[in-house]
Amino acid sequence: MEMKITVSCPTPNRCTLLILVLFSFAASPLHASLSFNFYASSCPTAELIVSNMVRSASSSDPTIPGKLLRLLFHDCFVEGCDASVLLQGNGTERSDPANTSLGGFSVIDSAKRMLEIFCPETVSCADIVALAARDAVVTAGGPAFEIPTGRRDGRISDAANVRSNIVDTSFTMIEMIRLFNSKGLSLDDLVTLSGAHTIGVAHCNAFSDRFKMDSKGNLTLIDTSLDNTYAKELMKKCPSGSSASKTVNNDPETSFAFDNQYYINLLGHKGLFQSDSVLVEDERTSARVETFANDQETFFRSWRDSFLKLTTIGVKTDDEGEIRQSCSFAN
Repeated sequence: MEMKITVSCPTPNRCTLLILVLFSFAASPLHASLSFNFYASSCPTAELIVSNMVRSASSSDPTIPGKLLRLLFHDCFVEGCDASVLLQGNGTERSDPANTSLGGFSVIDSAKRMLEIFCPETVSCADIVALAARDAVVTAGGPAFEIPTGRRDGRISDAANVRSNIVDTSFTMIEMIRLFNSKGLSLDDLVTLSGAHTIGVAHCNAFSDRFKMDSKGNLTLIDTSLDNTYAKELMKKCPSGSSASKTVNNDPETSFAFDNQYYINLLGHKGLFQSDSVLVEDERTSARVETFANDQETFFRSWRDSFLKLTTIGVKTDDEGEIRQSCSFAN
């Protein structure tokens, strides 16, 4: 299918960035019905409204960017980027235990309510989720770039589809490669998108497999790939019997900044999850980890390319979906 894209250039720098993204978009196997500036005529303020909501929410709660980014991953990896994770009800994706700790829903709902006032039944929840995640990264200090829009909202949301389609923190490299490949993502995408862990928080039980309880009820380290000092810090923050709601920062150094510190942490054996640590232990990915640790701009460029691919997994367009009036319920 041929796709024509019109580029408007408010400033020379912005035009250069958009052209770079267009080349990346054209070189990737993305959905042909998506386009840049999709809402230019139907809702020209759509992206600005979403951006303002993200920025406002993040200013009062610095954990919001990490929540919005995680929400996107859990949406796109199950049924594609169609906002199916937002649907409420028994047996939906959102009701699955793996998704009960997701956050950021209020930001998406607020943006949708505002968009329904200015542009009724026009902007999809799926696009809002993708744009909000993109803007969340920018708010946290990450790279800014254009993404295509035009996604429609899915009508199917089944909890049974969740577990087999999202990364478990205890995954081996083989398991992660298999899952990412099934989504059309490469090994380089795997390393790059794992950089999302440079922001956000994790519940203690997400990395409890790296420790064991001794006869006195105290935790001891069993994963020798983890830095001993860092392990002691984790055991102090998440002692045996910790509340299920207890969390720690994914990145212990620059917790709320989207940067390359995650990869520096990996080289120092301070990856929070087993699925993080394997990236530096495996010879197929260790060199890329080192590159990102040494050069943040290279990471940012790779993030842009991989994010574009992530946000076009299994998208629904035209009559494949709908434009929900409320993100929590199908029409």
